[in-house]
Amino acid sequence: MMSDFALNNSGSMRVAVAGSRAGRKLGTSLALMGALVLGQAAVVSTAQAQGTKIGFVNTERILRDSGPAKAAQSKIESEFKRRSDELDSLTSKLRSQAEKFDKDAPVLSESDRVKRQRELSNLDMDLQRKRREFQEDFNRRRNEEFSGIVTKANDAIKRIAEQENYDLIVQDAVTVNPRIDITDKVIQALGR
Repeated sequence: MMSDFALNNSGSMRVAVAGSRAGRKLGTSLALMGALVLGQAAVVSTAQAQGTKIGFVNTERILRDSGPAKAAQSKIESEFKRRSDELDSLTSKLRSQAEKFDKDAPVLSESDRVKRQRELSNLDMDLQRKRREFQEDFNRRRNEEFSGIVTKANDAIKRIAEQENYDLIVQDAVTVNPRIDITDKVIQALGR
């Protein structure tokens, strides 16, 4: 026979046992993450102790903020402006025809309703095809322009690494100490 204390606390014991399993999993995960962080810190501190000079470059920022990237983006947008305006016009046309159809549908004969639905469907398919083609052409052109910028950026990174005696330059890391970020130097080098 169980005592009143045992009866009252047996439910909390099951919760505590289940909680301890979850706690062990969480504790194991936290311990693993801590070991990874400490291991990374040990590698960096070992590299620094040995006199290794490390730098970091944010490629996304270079492709967004550098002079050549801004010029390329403006060039591409101006090249595709006419097609973009045509797509906007076609979208407006489709929208107004769909609204007109919705308004007129109750008084249209069945054959007229089917005919206008088919016209709207064809216009919509044409618009979707043109948007897809536009996006593919835009992306292809953007990739062409930006691949040249990436090449120039890599050359600038190599020059900076040689001039300032960097042993390692990392691109696109998860977390970075701003002290080793040389992105601004690369952007300045590309600006010339």
